[in-house]
Amino acid sequence: MKTANLALRPAILLSLVAGLTVTAGVLAPPSILAQDGPAQTVGSGSNIPLTADAPDQYVVKTGDTLWDISKVFLREPWYWPEIWYVNPQVANPHLIYPGDVLKLVYIDGQPRLTVAQRGGETVESGRGGKRLSPEVRRQPLSQAVTAIPYDIVASFMGRPTLLSKDEVKTAPYVVAMRDSHMIGAIGNEVYARGIEDAAAETRYSVVHVEEELRDPDNNKLLGYSGIYVGSGPVATEGDPAKLVMTDSAREVLQGDKLFPESVEVNVDFVPHAPSDEIDASIIAVRSHTVMGQYQVVALNRGSNDGLEPGHILAAYQRGGVVRDTFAEGGLAARRTGRSSNFGNNVQLPDERAGVIMVFKAFDNLSYALVMETTHEIRQGDRAKNP
Repeated sequence: MKTANLALRPAILLSLVAGLTVTAGVLAPPSILAQDGPAQTVGSGSNIPLTADAPDQYVVKTGDTLWDISKVFLREPWYWPEIWYVNPQVANPHLIYPGDVLKLVYIDGQPRLTVAQRGGETVESGRGGKRLSPEVRRQPLSQAVTAIPYDIVASFMGRPTLLSKDEVKTAPYVVAMRDSHMIGAIGNEVYARGIEDAAAETRYSVVHVEEELRDPDNNKLLGYSGIYVGSGPVATEGDPAKLVMTDSAREVLQGDKLFPESVEVNVDFVPHAPSDEIDASIIAVRSHTVMGQYQVVALNRGSNDGLEPGHILAAYQRGGVVRDTFAEGGLAARRTGRSSNFGNNVQLPDERAGVIMVFKAFDNLSYALVMETTHEIRQGDRAKNP
């Protein structure tokens, strides 16, 4: 179920106190909101990189993410916190909903985004805007635009194929199969420990723990890769609980780990660049494939290194090593006839290949979603400040 943590912050539900201007769910003096007119080029004193064709306004659509909206206005979407005009006293002021109309205005020569309409309710044009009495916003918070696609992240967390060391250590597990079977498949009943509080019919994914994920910098164990095995509902509560396998991709084995299929994932964050210098290695890619947009990677850096959900990192392909046979114009190689063995090795520079966003940070490991790619992203590539 898509609930996230947005529903835990009721303060944003309230409109503003009577007598104050309503724009973007923000308390603002009238003078700030009266700068109508076409979008301008950012002034010489600004470092906010607007797109060349940034529109005057944009209507939020169902299915939009905060990243999508940021790209409409910004060449580098992680500048969103600098362009979004908010009042710091309002809880979660960045919440945006389908139907909201975002407007690009200028404050002291700097571009800012506000909300001209809330879900079809017009904020009157002109200086001062519309004055409202306090009222409750009736649209569910779960419909708010999220930074990244909720369903993709929830699907990964419900069927994880990259596992932190702590997840493997604490996750429930299959202890046996009924009738002394050594393996399980569709229709088989399996017994699991660690889910004694799970209600009947709660569905769990079964994941087989496979290869170790080690930090290439110090060989420290960070986690494991996982293989999705299958899933099924709880048939009998208790310790052990009994599940019936209704989906199977491979055999169930004793020791396989269980993860709830329906996962509450917090995607209540905004894209932003890390304040600390980050130099991470991509230690695993989901299914060990070349990465494309909205696929998951694991990094050998976590909260202990300053990473947090919403952090944007640039992915860099590791530069290859080539042999330089042309230091003397290639003449020496031609004289010796040993061009393939002649010359010194040259390390090529790392090349930017895409952009990733952290959505889950453990102490020494993070999961990130690939947001954009220009070239292949592979295990062993680097992730650095954008």
